[in-house]
Amino acid sequence: MKLLLLSPGASYSTADVEAGLRYGLEHHGVQVVRYRLDARIAASKSWLFYNWRQAKKQNPLIEKPNNHDVFYNAGIGALPMALRHQVDCVLVVSGMFLHPDIVILMKRAGLKVTVLLTESPYDDKELTFAGMVDGCWTNERSSLQAFRNVNPCSGYIPHGWHPDRHKTGPQPGDEDVPAHDVVFVGTGFQERIDFLHDINWDGIDLGLYGTWEGLGSNNKLRKHLRDGPVPNDKAAALYRRAKINLNIYRASKGWGKDAVRVTHAESINPRGYELAACGAFHLSTYRSEVKDVFGDLVPTFTAPDEAEALIRSWLDDPEGRTQVARALPARVAESSWSERATGIIGDIQTLMGRSVAA
Repeated sequence: MKLLLLSPGASYSTADVEAGLRYGLEHHGVQVVRYRLDARIAASKSWLFYNWRQAKKQNPLIEKPNNHDVFYNAGIGALPMALRHQVDCVLVVSGMFLHPDIVILMKRAGLKVTVLLTESPYDDKELTFAGMVDGCWTNERSSLQAFRNVNPCSGYIPHGWHPDRHKTGPQPGDEDVPAHDVVFVGTGFQERIDFLHDINWDGIDLGLYGTWEGLGSNNKLRKHLRDGPVPNDKAAALYRRAKINLNIYRASKGWGKDAVRVTHAESINPRGYELAACGAFHLSTYRSEVKDVFGDLVPTFTAPDEAEALIRSWLDDPEGRTQVARALPARVAESSWSERATGIIGDIQTLMGRSVAA
């Protein structure tokens, strides 16, 4: 099987999903032709705005390029690439920054198009995207029925971990990152800012990594900010070195203090699987799938005071943390991207079989 793997437009988080999936596909012998949308978006924006500035010298009224122009120009090269390589199917990861016209043109060209959606239940536009493609998978099990209502060829693929990046025990390079009491690596959505702000961090070394643009200049959490966005291998090193890791699930559907919040979600995010695969002790906000997969090995909390009590209690129990950490990898042993890829490969083969039969 040969696939065109169309990567996300973002260079972090969803890019880690693409890296894991690509590893899994290639592990099972799939020939992967990769289309780097994130790099092309940056180049597209630079090229379009350069030409706009040059054209404006002769025509001051010429319209300025917008995001739709940038995304279309960045993604349109995927169509000739798929045709040139004669791929069996196009597999899009996320699709957040992929112009929908490109999917339409791919289908007109006779290509099969599928998408692994990574933003459920936070992005309602995913349902529109799902209705355009031949098949899709969601990362949120409670959203599956909504996707099947618009596309019968919808499935649930849980997140996973990367076998080359998420390993137990000290790894080469781990010593290059700090060893914090508590670590959180993620994006600073407002609910996370509010939650962490309400915890008393006196006497606790908190390492806060990721993008936290919404953090006010006077917010007490600023003193805990570290390097900003970090690549997945560095995040894994931080996980292994920390005494306690936090997994605070996102609730915002957008950005800012007034962003709409989701009312229900069940599934484990990538961080949850990665932490466990690294044998990293962690605490988590509640998700029903957390209990299904980890049982009592991942203590959960619903409020800042509960989180603080758990943090201080477990900081005082290094032996207990070690015992729990040793038991975590076994719970996700069959949840690597090598395992997840088998489900995607099987679904694509079924989809291609239906097409041949039709």
